[in-house]
Amino acid sequence: MRAVRRLTLVPFAALLSLGTPAEATHEVSHRYVVLGYVRDGARRPMARGTVEVVREKTGFSYLTETDAEGFYVVVVHLQDGDLLDALRVTAGRATIRIQARFNPLNSRSHRGTRVDFTGSSAVERQEIFDATVNDYLKR
Repeated sequence: MRAVRRLTLVPFAALLSLGTPAEATHEVSHRYVVLGYVRDGARRPMARGTVEVVREKTGFSYLTETDAEGFYVVVVHLQDGDLLDALRVTAGRATIRIQARFNPLNSRSHRGTRVDFTGSSAVERQEIFDATVNDYLKR
């Protein structure tokens, strides 16, 4: 049986705003954030859709649901030594395999990527991850 962790959007905002870590994922060097949007084939937001991120090395699964705009956030517990670990991200019928890419020497910037789903396709867009995190934190 594989372990599953359910996440919601509210704890992520709290997680990023905490000054003192209460658990390991509160530290930038212990988390990797996967976020993005899920839309149907007509590009309409998919509210309450399930998104799953699986660490291929451990089989550990992280689950969350999209909000009314189809937005989701998953916080995966990764450390500096997990650079380039494979993650499988699934929403509906679409799955994409990504690698956790970050600078292990930078313990101040958020680590993560953006993965958007439209219908049965998925695309990673790491270049707009920082802007998406900043927009989310302004909500």
